[in-house]
Amino acid sequence: MNLRTHRLLFAVICLAMIAGTSPKTFSAKSHTAKPRKNQIKEFENWPKGASPEEIGKRVAERYANGAHTNFGRPTPPAHITYPETCTWYGSLTFAKLRGDKDLTAKLTSRFDPLFGEDAKLIPNPVNVDSTVFGAVPLQLYIESKQQKYLDLGKSMADKQWDDATPDGLSKQSRFWIDDMYMMEIVQLQAYRATGDKKYIDRAALEMTAYLDKLQQPNGLFYHAPDVPFFWGRGNGWVAAGMTELLRSLPEDHPRRAQVLEGYRKMMKSLLQYQGSDGMWRQLIDHPEAWPESSSTGMFTFAMITGVKNGWLDHQTYAPAARKGWLSLVSYLTQEGDIRNVCEGTNKKNDLEYYLNRARLTGDLHGQAPILWSASALLR
Repeated sequence: MNLRTHRLLFAVICLAMIAGTSPKTFSAKSHTAKPRKNQIKEFENWPKGASPEEIGKRVAERYANGAHTNFGRPTPPAHITYPETCTWYGSLTFAKLRGDKDLTAKLTSRFDPLFGEDAKLIPNPVNVDSTVFGAVPLQLYIESKQQKYLDLGKSMADKQWDDATPDGLSKQSRFWIDDMYMMEIVQLQAYRATGDKKYIDRAALEMTAYLDKLQQPNGLFYHAPDVPFFWGRGNGWVAAGMTELLRSLPEDHPRRAQVLEGYRKMMKSLLQYQGSDGMWRQLIDHPEAWPESSSTGMFTFAMITGVKNGWLDHQTYAPAARKGWLSLVSYLTQEGDIRNVCEGTNKKNDLEYYLNRARLTGDLHGQAPILWSASALLR
């Protein structure tokens, strides 16, 4: 050992002794204040019956054992609707994270008839609400590597960009805030399944275009440019869409900084409007509006994920996320159905229209976000 090497080794040992550790384990990373994903105390020690494992299992089994649904109506749907797609996707991710092979098998066996006798239930991917269905077969491919799932899901993701606009956006873009999840998730799933950069680029381009056009100075989003109301679930779709995108968007992607900025701006505003009961309202900035569970589930999902990934300050947002989860769980019936879900809602420039929307129980618009939140807590 030469003199230079000897001095260098001596310096490393001294530094390690000062840090209170051995040279082998000394690392600058060990001195960061950010908690590891599995050491966030607010996401542990749940009251009896309120753990993500228990709640996710109840809600996912409720879906897996049920029939195809149609916005709470007694008649069957002509095709699979987007709330079912979102619940199916959430059930699959929960089952995978739990390692629940029986649940995964149920969810898969529910899908396979779509390749035969139930093919008519597959929606025609002519708009965002129909195309989002592709997220489910893509998740099945991610888990099973069976080509039939990839072919179906990828074909829907690609069709969404048939005849793109001159600025590279999908022709399905309509600048409703709902699209910020519906359009994102199928492209993200195609990226997760294939690794093809074009899919993540599409998703990032759409998201930044929508942020430019729809995000308001307070960080929230009007339902549409001509409807100046901060509708709860509409903003929930935005929060969930940005969250899913940030989960997969590479750190060095040129559009990541803008998406992260828009996300943080929204989360800061949402923090101010969370009720003392942990819920968010049907109209976010109207305290007289009723507590709405689907938006609460989506915002909770966004905050849990942000805290776990270090996008949000742990001390500020982890308590709010925990409060949101426990409030959400309190609205769940013994059968596994969530109460106080806003019925399907088109845009309308009318305050009373939003305030007087019906409150449904067990509607899949509300079931899906519970599963997303449960999955986020398990990641």
